[in-house]
Amino acid sequence: MRSFSEYNPIVVTVWFFSVTGIAMFSSYPLLMLISLLGGVLFFTVRNGISHGKEHIFFWVLFLILALANPLVSHNGKTVLFVMNHNPVTLEATLYGLNSAAMIVGVLYWFRSFTQIMTSEKLLYVTGALSPKLSLILSMALRFVPLFSRQSVKINNAQKAMGLYKDDNIIDDIKGKSRVFSILVTWALENGIITADSMEARGFGTHRRTQFCRFGFRKSDITLFVVSLALFGVTAVAVGIGSLDFSFYPSISVETPDKLGMAGLISYIALIMIPFIIETEVSLRWKYLRSGI
Repeated sequence: MRSFSEYNPIVVTVWFFSVTGIAMFSSYPLLMLISLLGGVLFFTVRNGISHGKEHIFFWVLFLILALANPLVSHNGKTVLFVMNHNPVTLEATLYGLNSAAMIVGVLYWFRSFTQIMTSEKLLYVTGALSPKLSLILSMALRFVPLFSRQSVKINNAQKAMGLYKDDNIIDDIKGKSRVFSILVTWALENGIITADSMEARGFGTHRRTQFCRFGFRKSDITLFVVSLALFGVTAVAVGIGSLDFSFYPSISVETPDKLGMAGLISYIALIMIPFIIETEVSLRWKYLRSGI
């Protein structure tokens, strides 16, 4: 039995985009709340309380986004109060809260996505779509830390030669500009060397092959089909208006019909998939240990 992060990267990617896709293209408040709570719970279960700064950042962002809309947008019929001759309406306030929940929830999901999807997994996913895109992405992922290390080397070398000796803002600006200029020159030269090396090794003369240690198992196929099925039910419910909510000019909400309820239940089930998998793995390990 595998944990959720050990499933095929394509399946994991489909699941993540199914969850975030519903949240981004729907305005139903209950869906936004489910997405936000699910994203926070998923991130917290994976990381515990060791990422307190990230939680603080997300919730400060939530407050800023929630307060910005009623202060900027004055649409809506229900006026709560007037500030600087501008009405603050109930509809704009609720819309701001709903939008903030959507954005912060999606950010939580994508933060977990970046933790699970390593560079190797991303290359596998993009390689299945486009080998050229995979090559560009792999080179970009390699050059980012490479440039960072080279920048430190150049900066240290310049310090050894007497850079920053005046210790003032003008000297710092000139020094950073010199380091940046040297780094750009090195990057261009390194790019030419890389291109010549690839050409000398015959890149592009034949179809490229790649090593892959990921494969599809029955559990991957099952998760893939279940994710798409649950996503499809919720997407249909949102698409045909069974989960419709209007903020302007006044709040208008209809009780979800059978398809709408099915969409809500399907979305909850979709979010619960990794929790169910991790719980089953944990129980399996406890059973094996007790047997030993």
